[in-house]
Amino acid sequence: MEDWAEIRRLHRAEGVSISAIARRLGIARNTVKRALASTAPPKYERAAAGSIVDAVEPQIRALLAGCPTMPATVIAERIGWSRSLTVLKDRVRELRPVFLPPDPAQRTEYLPGELAQCDLWFPPADVPLGFGQTGRPPVLVMVCGYSRFMTATMIPTRQSPDLLAGHWQLIAGLGAAPRALVWDNESAVGQWRAGQPQLTEAMNAFRGVLGIKVIQCRPRDPEAKGLVERANGYLETSFLPGRDFASPSDFNAQLGDWLMRANQRQHRRLGCRPVDRWEADRAAMVDLPPVAPVVGWRMSTRLARDHYVRVDANDYSVDPGVVGRRVDVAADLDRVVVTCDGRPVARHDRCWAAAQTITDPAHHAAAAQLRDARGLVAVPVTATEVAHRDLADYDRLFGLEEIMEGAA
Repeated sequence: MEDWAEIRRLHRAEGVSISAIARRLGIARNTVKRALASTAPPKYERAAAGSIVDAVEPQIRALLAGCPTMPATVIAERIGWSRSLTVLKDRVRELRPVFLPPDPAQRTEYLPGELAQCDLWFPPADVPLGFGQTGRPPVLVMVCGYSRFMTATMIPTRQSPDLLAGHWQLIAGLGAAPRALVWDNESAVGQWRAGQPQLTEAMNAFRGVLGIKVIQCRPRDPEAKGLVERANGYLETSFLPGRDFASPSDFNAQLGDWLMRANQRQHRRLGCRPVDRWEADRAAMVDLPPVAPVVGWRMSTRLARDHYVRVDANDYSVDPGVVGRRVDVAADLDRVVVTCDGRPVARHDRCWAAAQTITDPAHHAAAAQLRDARGLVAVPVTATEVAHRDLADYDRLFGLEEIMEGAA
């Protein structure tokens, strides 16, 4: 290598003749000529020594021509191979593509603002829900296709009101809506019927207000939303280990801090950070509507005398002054608000535990005052003595006493 470089330097830079170079370096003139004629550095190449598989290669080709997918172990059995199986497998791996038709994979590319993939992740961690209860509420995860920007939030249940409330919270946080949401067959989103996807009424109303579409994956096709599936695995292996949570709000607070760092990490597939593509992704999305979609729990009912309304699995107290009147109940992920003729008559923090009764002390005191005003003070229950009947009375009643005396 050094002689080749020196020969070219002497001839090209200093103009030394071939004969002079041969004398100076002590090499043949033909060697100098070959060095000047070559455009690449010389390298040592040794002729292949051959392989023990060369002798049976015609038999391998014949078997692969008849069955290109034949396993190497079957080929070894057919040709009576008794040597190393590794070298045979290497040769079969080289020859198999010759007999198989090309099968290139399609590389999926996403346009800015085109879509976001969504899924529910159920973290294997017990989160305190209050009232001595713990649970594993679902986490709604959304990954934008172009930028791989990831957002997520824990929601109380996977029911449609909570799912759509969580969706709106994530989309409002982005400041724009992806043109399409990709979902699997979650019951709150829709299902496939007679070979056709069918969205729920609530999801149709939600996407209609936003002006976007919802793409339902076919059943048992997780690869169709591989971005969010990998995000779920990333959350489980990178966010969850070593963490303790005091409440769902604490879970979401820690998750939000972690997502800010995760979206600034280098993405191997993209070759850049998700935040580097985010502005272009967001600019191509659909603007948010001037009026927010109606999400969460919504109901209208006549307030019963016990002045409580049920949301999901819990009862919440209401001002007893509107007993018998129609009230409107609205609940999101954090609050439960009850109004009557547009006037708030109850406001509670959303309880994520189940089978609980949430009472405002002011409502309890107001109910006691109303009962006192109507003279309906409850009489305390006192212990009373219960009489025990003599069993002989039943014998006399059914005439069994005379029968028993006759038998005696």
